[in-house]
Amino acid sequence: MTTAARTFPALGTTASVVVTDPGQVAEAASLLRAEVDAIDLACSRFRADSEISRLHERAGRQVRVGVLLAEALGAALRAARLSGGLVDPTVGAAVRALGYDRDFALVAGVVSEKQCSNPVSHSRPAAADRSTAGLVPAPGWHRVLFDPALRLVVLPRGVHLDLGATAKALTADRAARRIHLALGCGVLVNLGGDLRVAGPEPAGGWQVALGDDHADAVTHPAASVALNTGGLATSGTTLRRWRHRGRAVHHIVDPRTGDAAEPLWRTVTVVAKSTVDANTASTAAIVLGAEAPAWLEERRLPARLTADDGDVVTTPGWPAERKAA
Repeated sequence: MTTAARTFPALGTTASVVVTDPGQVAEAASLLRAEVDAIDLACSRFRADSEISRLHERAGRQVRVGVLLAEALGAALRAARLSGGLVDPTVGAAVRALGYDRDFALVAGVVSEKQCSNPVSHSRPAAADRSTAGLVPAPGWHRVLFDPALRLVVLPRGVHLDLGATAKALTADRAARRIHLALGCGVLVNLGGDLRVAGPEPAGGWQVALGDDHADAVTHPAASVALNTGGLATSGTTLRRWRHRGRAVHHIVDPRTGDAAEPLWRTVTVVAKSTVDANTASTAAIVLGAEAPAWLEERRLPARLTADDGDVVTTPGWPAERKAA
């Protein structure tokens, strides 16, 4: 079965769609772009005209939100509940306090793994470097009052939302379903490492390359696996990094402390029924650190965890890998 793909920049990362009918790839890309644009307008904390920005402006009052923001907020609150608060949408103030207060490309002093001349600065920070000064622990997802049936939200004053990862994963889920229903062919959607497949897969399944950076994983894979159904998500600590108050930090925040999670795991990849569930689990695993493999195994989630030193741990059910040459 022949496939065709299109890729374009979106949501501060790259959006890709692969279809099993090459004649439908342009329409598939158009449908994906429509989903991406809609979620950005609903959920971006970097846009003054986004619906979530208007919700923040009306903090303390009851607000009826649109259908898409309601779906995204529901997904984020469900992720918080299922993860026991390890993934919490009320980390908005915490992320800003760490310096991530604008689109990532504009964050001052951006540092990437490849740009850093001293790789040691990307290893686990020393205890003396992890000062609590200026940190803002998440107030807690349970403080957000939300009636999903009526789409009514009361956001307490001082609580700032960052739907971030779950919204991107939700977009992958929504787009894959929409493209398959509209075009009838098999489809794989990849939004910066959040993948969802739908419809008939190619022979041997969808071959997914794994690596620290989704952008070059195809050309420099650590390994690859076949995905036949559902979603796959990778969370990592090596790419979205910058310097704040003299130390390297990354974008995955521990809601309990307001600080960047200690980078025990370089990447965590999880397979689940949906991309939102996979992303929730992979993000929670980064926050959990050493407890992550047992936590994932208890929930029967197949996962691949790569430690900072390159050691790989997998949980039961992880698909057989095709090693890089």
